[in-house]
Order: sequence, then C-alpha cells, then structure tokens
Amino acid sequence: MVVKVLHLLIELLIILVVIHAIGSWFPQVRESRFYYYIDRIVDPLLEPIRRVVPSVGGVDFSPMILIFILILIDRAVLR
Repeated sequence: MVVKVLHLLIELLIILVVIHAIGSWFPQVRESRFYYYIDRIVDPLLEPIRRVVPSVGGVDFSPMILIFILILIDRAVLR
C-alpha cells in the first residue's frame, strides 16, 4: 500500500516537472496562479541540480535530470 502511494506521488511529481518545464517556455503561463503553485513545488527540487549542472547554451537540463532521478527512485521503490 505504501509503495503504491509513493509510486503515485513520484508519477505526479514527474508530471508536475514536465508541466513546469513546458510552462517555462511561455511568459503568459508563467504569470498564472496555476504555474505559481507548480513552481513552488518543483523549483526547490530543481535548485540543487541547477547549482551543480549549469545551463548549456541557455538550455536548462535540470528538469530532465530530476525526472531521471525520480525514475530511479521509483524503480528502487518498486523492487
């Protein structure tokens, strides 16, 4: 039961990271209240990664790295 709940939370977080990354491309989305709440959840997870991995040519790879880490955690939990 706990494993299923954790799995669902990780999946939800991955979806939020994707929405956050896509929403960051559009200024009108970044100004919305919906994006504000997603940013409050996702940005604290992205900041430590951004400190270690700088953007390359203006491209921020931290969302991809975070998703990869979340997938690894999810697979470890499911075992």
